[in-house]
Amino acid sequence: MTFEVLDGGLATTIQDGGRLDSGHLGVPRSGACDPWSLAVANLLVGADAMAAAVEMTLVGPTLVARDSTVIGLAGADLGGRVVEGRRLAPGRRHRIAAGETITFPGDGPDHRARAYLALPGGIDVPEILGSRSTCLAAGFGGIEGRPLQAGDVLRGGAAGMPRAANLEDEVVWPADPLRDATTGQTILRILPGPAPGVDALVAVRWRVGREADRVGLRLDGQPLADGVAGETVSHAVAWGAIQVPPDGRPIILGVDHQTTGGYPVVAVVISADRPVLGQLRPGAEVRFQAIERGEALAVLRRQQAALPAGAAALLHATRWDELARSAGG
Repeated sequence: MTFEVLDGGLATTIQDGGRLDSGHLGVPRSGACDPWSLAVANLLVGADAMAAAVEMTLVGPTLVARDSTVIGLAGADLGGRVVEGRRLAPGRRHRIAAGETITFPGDGPDHRARAYLALPGGIDVPEILGSRSTCLAAGFGGIEGRPLQAGDVLRGGAAGMPRAANLEDEVVWPADPLRDATTGQTILRILPGPAPGVDALVAVRWRVGREADRVGLRLDGQPLADGVAGETVSHAVAWGAIQVPPDGRPIILGVDHQTTGGYPVVAVVISADRPVLGQLRPGAEVRFQAIERGEALAVLRRQQAALPAGAAALLHATRWDELARSAGG
């Protein structure tokens, strides 16, 4: 189960469930921006839900298979296809023959940002601080701590994944994003932060700016006024925290965010909407909806319960596929 990288794409990295216990060392969490799609891709090929996989952003890589294998694809449709051959749709397993070249040129119909490619057994790269994820800021993890580039080799079937997925704590089900029925904007649900200003944040229509990556998303719109924007004593920050620097343009922290920040945090995107956050691309229109903590927990519990059911359904489907093949179907 080996692929050689012919072209790395725009910002392609190896990611898994992330480094959950290294924040006190100043190490970003890293891991998949969209943990749900990571889980789906892995489950499609029978791997651990949080095993290491390829995260593709906007334009994915071009890979040539050195062995026959099966891949799982999930997340955005980046136009995946076998070169001069069939389409590779997300949400499915695909058999790839030795010698076939696959590519993800970013010309699919999807308006989401990221797709995930999984191999049986996960992708075999060294484990560092309990994870195989690429930490771009520090230059470690994945393959030499950097995005994929031509000449890299991806091997599946790693012995000993980071750990079994904790389905209750680590994976959530991102139902189709909530959208404003009038404007079509994506709605991100939030809880109030320690700093005042959540009402001002909710009142503005926002657009994801060009400054958008795994560290965070800068929003364009009517800048928030002094008294909301500003600076404060450095404090710990979390994935999904919404900071407002002195220019009044909010920043939503992503999975590679710094572990501390010095801007007011007016709100935090709820855990259940993190996968939606990870799929926003520059130009996407968003607005915020403040909800109560009890509602946020109820949404999360429903989503947590959905993944094991989905995994069981995938296992059932796999068994039927095996029966069909054994019968010549």
